[in-house]
Amino acid sequence: MAERMSDLVDGHVSGRLSGSLVCTALSGAVIGSVGAPLITPVATGMHVSLGAAQWTLTVTLFTGAIAGPVLGRLGSGPYRRVTILATLALVTLGGLLTVLPLPFPALLIGRGLQGLAVAVGALLMSVARTHLPPERSGSTIAALSVASTVGIGVGYPVISLLDQLAGLRAAYGLGLVLSAAALAIAWRALPVEAPGPRPRIDVAGALLLALGSLGLLLVIAEPALWATAWLAGGVLAGSVAILAIWAIIELRTAAPLVNLRLLAQGPVLRANLAILIAGTGLYLLFSLLTRYVQTPAGAHYGFALPGVAAGAALIPFSLLGFVAGKSLPRLIARISERWTYALATMIAIASALLFAAANQSLVAVLAAIALLGFAVGGVFAVMPKLVLAGVPQEETASVLSINQIVRSIGFSTGSALTGLLLAATTPTGSMLPTQHGYVTAALWALPPLAASALIIAARSTRLGGSSRMP
Repeated sequence: MAERMSDLVDGHVSGRLSGSLVCTALSGAVIGSVGAPLITPVATGMHVSLGAAQWTLTVTLFTGAIAGPVLGRLGSGPYRRVTILATLALVTLGGLLTVLPLPFPALLIGRGLQGLAVAVGALLMSVARTHLPPERSGSTIAALSVASTVGIGVGYPVISLLDQLAGLRAAYGLGLVLSAAALAIAWRALPVEAPGPRPRIDVAGALLLALGSLGLLLVIAEPALWATAWLAGGVLAGSVAILAIWAIIELRTAAPLVNLRLLAQGPVLRANLAILIAGTGLYLLFSLLTRYVQTPAGAHYGFALPGVAAGAALIPFSLLGFVAGKSLPRLIARISERWTYALATMIAIASALLFAAANQSLVAVLAAIALLGFAVGGVFAVMPKLVLAGVPQEETASVLSINQIVRSIGFSTGSALTGLLLAATTPTGSMLPTQHGYVTAALWALPPLAASALIIAARSTRLGGSSRMP
């Protein structure tokens, strides 16, 4: 009886920790998505160009990706709780800067600090892997991974409605409220870590990785740079050179920021390559579908959905993403991680084909959005298992952080590719691309999605693959 009571107590504690981690991650996901529906209101309300307003979204991507490895190293030992709480405190400060009636540069700084909410996800996964029993940690990590999918569907319509009813600063106020809530939840729920040696931070490696990643993301996420080819080429070449120097230093230092030898192992390398390619196709589709449903009526295609309705169109995306996160762990147990991943990417391909074949029907487009949500949720749910195969527990946060950077680069590439493909099919003198341009762009998502599925599903002796991930 006493043993059973102990098991019940342990289960209750584990369940509370698991729920708290997911709530914190969900809050961070909504915070990260705050900027997307507000780009036009920022431009009109703060009297800046649309290009400048776009940085309120882009800067969160940059800070989230760049801060990830440093936070991962800081949170790999006894300072994990402190690192998470300090990061969430900075996110809350960023939320405050977005709400106060300050100039545009202050808003950008605030959005940059809010980008740290994205980077903290890897630390939350490492908490789950360390402090939860194996039977619960897997499902919790999967839920943490798909939190971004659910957060988009929750955040977009609510933020658009707040902007419409109460204005720009009230819409940003949602991020502030969620930041404070996430900090409070983490303060109460995160366990105290066991004492251990102070983590050593490779400062030179951190600076080089930040600079190289920033340049690479800048070239990908800002296609306008290519208007001056020599400038874009110089930034790209310089970023690649910096990352090469960083890799050499990391291989030679005793306490590297990122264990590159570990990242070069077959399963880890294959998973990162797959999410880089898949991220391109998935974000390409996401950008196309969300843009298509808002196309003005004068274009003779699309559905001219206003901001709130367009946000509500993403609810199926989030609902199916949530369903994928809950259901796929059981599917993984039946058919293995690699075939589950392949199935998720095939569903994304089905979404693209449905849109290409029936884009004149709102019901069909909403169904395509729902299928894409299930696919994104499935890919994100299975990715932690793929990338952590054979990874020591103390390297969890670091490896997941690098996976976050790779995913961000894939998303940025998909976003930039969307703009380039649609621009190429926009008639001279028109502001809108042709309907055929949307169809062509959707079909461009098929090759990267199929290639990503093959990378994971196919046995590869060169990369050291196996038929089932441990």
